[in-house]
Amino acid sequence: MGITFERKINYYETDRMGVVHHSNYIRFLEEARCYWLESIDMPFSILEENGITIPVLGVNCQYKYHVTFGDTILINVFVKEYSGVRMTVGYEVKDKETGKIVLTGETKHCFTNIELRPINLKKYNPQFSSKFENLVEK
Repeated sequence: MGITFERKINYYETDRMGVVHHSNYIRFLEEARCYWLESIDMPFSILEENGITIPVLGVNCQYKYHVTFGDTILINVFVKEYSGVRMTVGYEVKDKETGKIVLTGETKHCFTNIELRPINLKKYNPQFSSKFENLVEK
């Protein structure tokens, strides 16, 4: 079950050419991921209260088109893979007005306790694990 996060581009996020600087997309993906976690009733605050963190292990982006100041983007967020120990979150970013795909990408994560030691969420918190498992796009 993916969700869509909407975001307007700010002037300070553009570069000298007037387009969004590529590094800002990493922040946009994080904003969308936080929104997604909130939408499934698992915000970072709840995870952390339960002793769970989800650090980023890697980011992969393919830039397809550009957007500029004032444009609005739609970021579709979905779970590509989930094992209980690791999770891959997928993203498709589109220009709201034109529908053009701006970026496709993914972030890879692991689950850890507060001391940043890896955990298997299936054993550590089966209820939370089940929620992520049910979100995997087939």
